[in-house]
Amino acid sequence: MSTTTRAGDIAVRSILIMADGERSDFDAVIHPDARNREDVVGPADGRGRGPAAYYATAQWLRGAFEGLSYEIHHVIADGNLVAVNSTMKGRHVAPFVTYADDGAVDTVFPPTRKEFAVTQSHWFRIEDGQVVDHWANRDDLGQAKQLGWVPPTPAYLFRMARAKSRAKRPVA
Repeated sequence: MSTTTRAGDIAVRSILIMADGERSDFDAVIHPDARNREDVVGPADGRGRGPAAYYATAQWLRGAFEGLSYEIHHVIADGNLVAVNSTMKGRHVAPFVTYADDGAVDTVFPPTRKEFAVTQSHWFRIEDGQVVDHWANRDDLGQAKQLGWVPPTPAYLFRMARAKSRAKRPVA
């Protein structure tokens, strides 16, 4: 197996485990100092470095989207740089909470029970057989339209405000 093919396999594996991987799967493919440069709205524990942060992001996504899955369409590797074209799919079954830079609850999208399928391009840098950097281009607007987040109806805006109020309450 060539280095380029191995790098591509590692990148693909790091995407697929977001849907159903165990913590040990993340330890195997994510470097302890890896940075996910796209996790700017997720919970604080997903904004760090290494396998724990990537796993926290996976848990965040899985918590809101049932049947989360990724279909891989194309993988292109050039040395330790890998680009992956994929489609992310799921069904919105629980509140999806986004967070501000300071970690405060920013927006809460209450479940719509709708399904979505959106394209994404992921970019990776692989070193010593593990992901050390991740960037992505995602169709967030397409996802929002499919899930009924935009344009929001007045009833959905009310549900969002109520869900945000609930998410901000301290846990007893």
